[in-house]
Amino acid sequence: MISYSMIGVSNFDKASKFYDEIFSLLGAQPVHKTDRSCFYATQDGRPLFAICIPYNKEAATAGNGSMTAFTASSKDIVKAVYDKAIELGATCEGEPGPRGEFGDFAYFRDMDGNKLAISALNQNA
Repeated sequence: MISYSMIGVSNFDKASKFYDEIFSLLGAQPVHKTDRSCFYATQDGRPLFAICIPYNKEAATAGNGSMTAFTASSKDIVKAVYDKAIELGATCEGEPGPRGEFGDFAYFRDMDGNKLAISALNQNA
């Protein structure tokens, strides 16, 4: 149902480097890049995630209560993505670990305050 999700960024070059590195750990890569936007996808191609300089030229802001979650293949990948994100300047919103019987999750905010989650869901959850 979802085609793509997009967030605004204030420093496109810095954000591109950040997302290039953390998404490479999830098997995703840039599939369409312009001077103000970049779309990322895994091999199956959908859904896409994109970053952009806001079209209206207003400041990029993070939505209160908004979060985008990405799937990892294991709890080790959850931790690797979280660690890389923190190394690249993200702030912690919840360290990697189990969340009940649902699976392992980690939460962080990028440099613009956008909240992201990485999850490895339990098969029987």
